Amino acid sequence: MNNFLEATMLVCFGLSWPISLIKNIKAHSAKNMSFRFTALIILGYLAGISAKLMSGTINYVLVIYIINLVVVCMNLVVYFVNKSYDKKLKLV
Repeated sequence: MNNFLEATMLVCFGLSWPISLIKNIKAHSAKNMSFRFTALIILGYLAGISAKLMSGTINYVLVIYIINLVVVCMNLVVYFVNKSYDKKLKLV
């Protein structure tokens, strides 16, 4: 039951990342994006993955952590791409 509840939390929280990614790609600007916030989320997912690996709890929940981490990292890549757009347009 604990794994199911943890997975539910991760799925609910993780559904926001693809939405954010699409919005950020369409925006072509890093003006409303936060590097620190995104880096903090990545750190949190890395901590969750580390906890699963250290406890030997390698199951479907770990896969959800990894999927969420990948999508958040994609948001970080978009941040840097959008930051370069902003520099070209002198919005920074």
